[in-house]
Amino acid sequence: MKTQIENRYDVIVAGGGPAGSTAAALLAEAGVKTLLLERAEHPVFKVGESLIPGTYATLKRLGMVEKLNATEFPRKYSVQFFSSSGKASRPFYFFESRPGEQSVTWQVLRADFDEMLLENAAEKGACVVRGARVLNALFDGERAVGVRAKLPNGEETEIRSKVFMDATGQSALAARRMKICEPDRRLRKAAVYTHFIGAKRDEGIDEGATLILSSRGKDSWFWYIPLPRDHVSVGAVGSIEELFSDRSLNAEQIFKRELEKCEPLQERLEGSRLAFPMKTTKDFSYRSSQIAGPGWVLIGDAYGFLDPIYSSGVYLALQSGEWAADAAIEAIQTGDLSAERLGAFGPKLSEGMEAFRQLIYAFYMKEFSFSRFLTERPECRMGVADILSGYVYTDEVETALTGLDAFLRSASADDQV
Repeated sequence: MKTQIENRYDVIVAGGGPAGSTAAALLAEAGVKTLLLERAEHPVFKVGESLIPGTYATLKRLGMVEKLNATEFPRKYSVQFFSSSGKASRPFYFFESRPGEQSVTWQVLRADFDEMLLENAAEKGACVVRGARVLNALFDGERAVGVRAKLPNGEETEIRSKVFMDATGQSALAARRMKICEPDRRLRKAAVYTHFIGAKRDEGIDEGATLILSSRGKDSWFWYIPLPRDHVSVGAVGSIEELFSDRSLNAEQIFKRELEKCEPLQERLEGSRLAFPMKTTKDFSYRSSQIAGPGWVLIGDAYGFLDPIYSSGVYLALQSGEWAADAAIEAIQTGDLSAERLGAFGPKLSEGMEAFRQLIYAFYMKEFSFSRFLTERPECRMGVADILSGYVYTDEVETALTGLDAFLRSASADDQV
């Protein structure tokens, strides 16, 4: 990776996660002079380890599929849900709705995966600098014209650009500074999570499946993601008020309390051990009211984050990074650096996010279960499978969301009788 920084670029990307690395790689490949500044000096641990098939097209364009096939990352063929009673749904096998190579994806160690993407951006010609912190964006009136950054040697400097892309993840540097970042009041959730070593896995193509397990009473749910080296990522998610109702409990005690309400997960974790102490995060659902402005654009989590339930985070990061790069290339070529040009992909991205959001809202409703919903409305199964796969722009998705709305209204009316 390069360390020599010049004082002017076509595009400066802040953040080297999946969104920033994707954008930088595609920009550089198109001949756009690109600087990517990543705050962390070394790869760091992150959750969000489960990829969905919708990532395939972007990864293929990046030249990453062959590299990922050469890793030890478990292959993911499906996702399966367990109700609050412990009953398992039929697995949603991705190849049943869309067969082909793209129906198989990966469960990744994010430190390794993110590093692969960052190295790919450098290989394609982006100037990638680790240990460089973007302090703020520079503006000439309303137009972004560069950044002020702290370099690895401690020096603070101003670097000019035609376009500034904020890919700073949940730090959401630009959105929070401009006060356009809005929390999702319906999703005030928290998570307690770690990796377990030696936990039970299923066999065959189910070995790498993502499992979503609800607790009794549906006050919380767990993710269960098989990873390399006999690790499994496991996290408990619930409302902030639910998880942290007893302030005397530490993170591990909170996890154990929720685990007592989920027998299927108890069975899988029997005999396993923690790989590292429990971690926590909370209030992670938000969106920005604006995706772009003159000379600037937000991508990935810097624009918004939904919820971990359907593993949409990396997909939306890759997709927004790809579309933002294409928009910026066209903007630079035409000399039109307006919000409309740089954010031209915004409505389509928001449409996809809304499909995920509606299924997320449904999941958290007490009266909802996938088994009941799809038993009553089997015509919606293809659309639900498409959303879970990340193919959120299909006619089947529209059918599923219409059916979901009708199902929830009916279920709510039944509960009131």
